Parts: sequence; structure tokens; C-alpha cells
Amino acid sequence: MSTEIVLWLISLCTSAIAGVVGFGGGMLLIAILPVFLNPALIIPIHGITQIASNSSRMVFSLSHVRWALFPKFFIGSLFGVLLFGYILLSVPTTYVPLAIGVYILLNLWSAHFADFIKRFESYYLIGFLQTGLGLVVGATGPLSLSVLTKELDSKDDIIATSSMFMTISHLAKIPVFAYVTAELFSNVELLLFMVAGAILGSFIGTKLRLAVPNEHIILAIKILLTLLAVRMIAVVVV
Repeated sequence: MSTEIVLWLISLCTSAIAGVVGFGGGMLLIAILPVFLNPALIIPIHGITQIASNSSRMVFSLSHVRWALFPKFFIGSLFGVLLFGYILLSVPTTYVPLAIGVYILLNLWSAHFADFIKRFESYYLIGFLQTGLGLVVGATGPLSLSVLTKELDSKDDIIATSSMFMTISHLAKIPVFAYVTAELFSNVELLLFMVAGAILGSFIGTKLRLAVPNEHIILAIKILLTLLAVRMIAVVVV
């Protein structure tokens, strides 16, 4: 089986997972890509595939996107790219996953913390942190997802709006792609296969999600976010 077909299938499956629960597919994909790709191609191909996955997932649930949140997140993202891109590339980020993990756990499971932090939380800040940190560390999508899960009642609203946020965050990585433009052009066929797989996976995942009761998906999101947060903490502490 050719590399293109294998990565098409992997892209489809990881995108379908994200289509059902709203995240996780991108993390699985970037863990698998080093087996198949030149290191210089991993970030741009992963980023472009994730733009296809998140944007198509958003389109397939377009009526559920909370567009009122877009301007706040977008403005925060612009500042995040500028400031984090300028500062954090020369600053150690070892403990960032620890901070994100603790924040997610407390936000999901501590009513006192959730009530306290709500006074300071805004989608300007979430956009700033998710997109800015996304330039230098992985797994920042759950930042906004944990807030949306707390504030919205519909699984479809949560996942569609999160997809819109993550599309913005991945688009912010486009300047990184410029460094390997020549190599990307020589791998256009592979990229097209992966983008097609991501879009088809989003379609399948969305159909599966619509068939599952709302409370089951929201509980699954909370459990998976919790496991991810524990892993992020353990990687730093252990």
C-alpha cells in the first residue's frame, strides 16, 4: 500500500475522531506523521491537514457555530501570534503544558475555581493563549473547548464553535509553512490525499456525532479532556 493511501486513511480516521468528540484527531495525527514524513514536512502538512479537518467540521455543522464569539477570539488570536511569536520563541516553555493541564482540570471539575476564573475568562484571552501558545507548544485546542463545554449546553454548538476557533489557530501557523514551500510543492499529491481524507473524516464524524445523545458526547469530551490534562501534567512532573 502506498504512503499516500496509508496517510489518507490515517487522516480520515483521526479527523472522524475529532468530528465525534471535537478534538484529539490532530494530536494522534502529529504523533503518527514522523513515521512517514521528513521532519521538515511534519508541521506544515499537519497544519494544512488540520485546517481542512477543522474548517470542514465547522462547515458540516455551520448552523451550530456561535458566530458572536468569532470577533473576540480572532482579535485575541492576532495579539497572541504577534506577542508569542516575538517573545516565546526565545523563552523556555517546559512548564506550559503543566499550566494548561491544571487549568483544564480545575475548570472542568472544580465549581469554585470555575466560578472564580469566570470573572477573568474572556474569548479575547482564550484566543490570545490558544493561538499564541499553539506556535510553540502542542495541545492548546482544549483550552477553548474546556470553556465552551462549561458555557454551552449543546454538543453540536460546542464542537462547531471549537472547530471555528481551531481553524483560526491553525491558519495562524501559515508563516511557518513558508519555510518549506519548495518541499510542499514536491509533495502536493500526498497533501491532497490527506486533505481529502480529513474532509471525508469530518463528514463521517459529524454524522456519527449527530446520532449520539447530547449528554453522552459532552461526558465523553469531559473525560477525554481530563485524561489529556493528566497526561500533560505527568509529562512535565514525572
